[in-house]
Amino acid sequence: MLKRLYNWVLHWAETPYGTWALFILAFTESSFFPIPPDVLLIALAISIPKKSLKYALVCSVGSVMGGAFGYFIGLQFMEFIGQPIINFYGANEKYHYIQNIYNRYDAWAVFVAGFTPIPYKVFTIAAGACKINFSVFMLSSIFSRSGRFFIVAGLIYIFGPSIRSFIDKYFNILAALFICLLILGFVAIKWLF
Repeated sequence: MLKRLYNWVLHWAETPYGTWALFILAFTESSFFPIPPDVLLIALAISIPKKSLKYALVCSVGSVMGGAFGYFIGLQFMEFIGQPIINFYGANEKYHYIQNIYNRYDAWAVFVAGFTPIPYKVFTIAAGACKINFSVFMLSSIFSRSGRFFIVAGLIYIFGPSIRSFIDKYFNILAALFICLLILGFVAIKWLF
């Protein structure tokens, strides 16, 4: 079933509604849908590399808005909607782990979550359930989700379709490297000033 859903998502790249489908996919993936928007983002960007950055923007806006919806689910409807979504994905252990991370790191947890392979919906729902400061949540989501999607789109824009297999194979490593460099940058700024 998941493979059919994946193929259904990919088919939108071949329609005139691909950009809208990308927005909707990014929105729903941040709160409940299983397929990450990277799949459609890559397909659209490869089909028209000159529009890669536009697609990254659409994906970022949809994802951040969907994250706000996921936050709302966790804040207001955790018992009736949030917990069933987490149960559906078998992410109870991840949810409890994320709660502990939020209690210790707050905004950093949201920021790192935007890059990790752990489904973002678990982080957004948990953020609402843990009552993370909404402004901090949104700011962290904007930077992390945009960073993730613009890295992918930027690589396609610069290198063209040949970069797809590289992105597919090394995305998690690239994301981890980006997070490490970013954290080191913040540490260096704090230490120097």
